[in-house]
Amino acid sequence: MNAFAKRNLKLYLRDRSSVIFSLLAVFIVIVLYVLFLGDVYTNDLKEFEGAGEMMDNWVMAGILAITSMTATFGMLGTMVQDKASGIEKDFYVSPVKRWRMAAGYMASAYLVGVVMSLLALCVAEIYIVLNGGQRMELWALTQTVSAILLTSFMNTSIALFLTTLFRSINAYTTANIVLGTLIGFLTGIYLPIGSYPEAVQWIVKLFPVSHGALIFRNIMMQPVMDKAFEGVPVSVVKEIKEDLGILYRFGDREVTTAFSIGIMAAVGLVFFAAACVNLSRKNRS
Repeated sequence: MNAFAKRNLKLYLRDRSSVIFSLLAVFIVIVLYVLFLGDVYTNDLKEFEGAGEMMDNWVMAGILAITSMTATFGMLGTMVQDKASGIEKDFYVSPVKRWRMAAGYMASAYLVGVVMSLLALCVAEIYIVLNGGQRMELWALTQTVSAILLTSFMNTSIALFLTTLFRSINAYTTANIVLGTLIGFLTGIYLPIGSYPEAVQWIVKLFPVSHGALIFRNIMMQPVMDKAFEGVPVSVVKEIKEDLGILYRFGDREVTTAFSIGIMAAVGLVFFAAACVNLSRKNRS
């Protein structure tokens, strides 16, 4: 499994254009925010202290949530290439169990997702500090890295399952473009969730990746929110948090961090198991 994972990593890193393309969604969010959306978001909260810093952390938290998804889905293109070129047949005649092959793809993609997310975190912190924001405290940094590990696991499992559905490079490439375009809307980072119709808000809240964004926002934004919302009525604060996707509510029930963590862990396990089953089914056909 380790040798198979190393082989996948080497193939991925050899194609620099694939590496860059897998981060397309991240680049889109950064460009949109820096050039267009940053001032709009800040102006909506200009009456609060540190509004600019708060929104910088908001968008960077969203970027951390999607980085591992786009990076791993791009990296798993190796699996589709193996199928299209017939290389996978060589793997099937070997005594290696199918779940070990899936684990090899998973391990290499997971490593890519974690590394890319950590790089995104470094870039986010540099941007925030250079823009006048405060540096992340050690406790928040530890929590953020822990959230990256969990989010990368879930996103990699989802990406692995989706990749098993493709046998054509063209179909996979099209899906990669569509995912890179939609992921920002599905996680509520192109626009605050409060800007969406109620039906779309439910879709965002039910989308597992958006729970990663929820966790990152609560970690990264908490210090600046404590200052900005000091003395503000609780009802007003909750309304703002709901609009920004810092607080999810299903009816009268608020989503807790523990619930989001549980959902993400469960989704990761289910999709990894589904990917293993899908690979085995395809291999027998």
